[in-house]
Amino acid sequence: MVAGALREFLHLESAGGILLMISAVIAMVVANSPWSGLYDSLLDTTVALQVGALDINKPLLLWINDGLMAIFFFLIGLEIKREILEGELSSFSQVVLPGMGAIGGMLVPAGIYAWLNWSDPIALDGWAIPVATDIAFALALLGAFGSRVPTTLKVFLLTLAIFDDLAAIAIIAVFYSADLSLSALLTGAAALSIAALMNRLGVTRTSAYILLGIVLWVAVLKSGVHATLAGVMIAFCIPMRSPDGRSPLQDLEHDLHGPVAFAILPIFAFANAGLSLSGMSVQDLLHPVTMGVVLGLVAGKPIGIMLFVGITVLSGFAQLPKGVSWMNLLGVACICGIGFTMSLFIAGLAFEHGSGDYFAGDRLGIVLGSLISAVLAFLILQFSLARQPADPA
Repeated sequence: MVAGALREFLHLESAGGILLMISAVIAMVVANSPWSGLYDSLLDTTVALQVGALDINKPLLLWINDGLMAIFFFLIGLEIKREILEGELSSFSQVVLPGMGAIGGMLVPAGIYAWLNWSDPIALDGWAIPVATDIAFALALLGAFGSRVPTTLKVFLLTLAIFDDLAAIAIIAVFYSADLSLSALLTGAAALSIAALMNRLGVTRTSAYILLGIVLWVAVLKSGVHATLAGVMIAFCIPMRSPDGRSPLQDLEHDLHGPVAFAILPIFAFANAGLSLSGMSVQDLLHPVTMGVVLGLVAGKPIGIMLFVGITVLSGFAQLPKGVSWMNLLGVACICGIGFTMSLFIAGLAFEHGSGDYFAGDRLGIVLGSLISAVLAFLILQFSLARQPADPA
């Protein structure tokens, strides 16, 4: 069952990554075309929802980033809980190597960005942008090599990306929350407590959890904590197993994979990847923010992953996955420099109250860094996997 779920996950994420790339390219084309004004106006369109005294009034862009992406984070929460209870994160021996790689792949890129932007307090807010890995793009690129890729290498990448997602969730909660509202936090805590109690009492009807999740999302949105975290919190309350052996969590996960991979993430990419190149110069490419993101993704990610994995292996705490060479691992480490979706998301949080010039620089760095990382990863894997036998699995 677990192996089947993993195969389905890899298949959907790989296909979704292709659609994600198409959406990003369309956004770039539109943002640099005569329709760019229409594109900006669409994203700035105010969408309001009011029920009595409760009023949510946001531009369409923020409905996408705060609302639709909460569903994406809900799916991430479901996947993480499943992996912890029954999957790749359920055994220490399985997680120590990708876990150490993930730590290095976060610390080094963040350090490079902070070093280049230390003198600018506003720019420094973007230190977390190059720490993320876009699992959809990463799996799509790895999937292009078909059976030449050892299954153990795919599992290593998937586990490392899950750790990246966990770290991104923690970073958003700790570093990118605004002024807090006590009443909204108490409302959210009450909704979450009820959901946790329902889990303890054996309630398996997922519609009840989803209803509480909506209440929790509104409360978190109004509290000053980023609303997408509500998706993760309610996901952890979904029961893994029902008395009859059915898995409400896996059923929800299965139902959400398609809409998230083929609708929500492409919409997010279209709304956030529209970088206008008008008026840009070499100086924009050399801006510390842009360079911090590019070097963090292209150099920081593989250096950090390989350094921490190497120390772990040489110290005897873990071994390389079966059938995986150091060059294979370097290729996957470069793949982790594709930070597109989560990097764009964190960039929006870092600079939503700052200068638009910083956000433009970050988007330029994310696009360039992810593209260069993808090319390097492809070349390394094309060279190293050519010498690997086909994986019997």
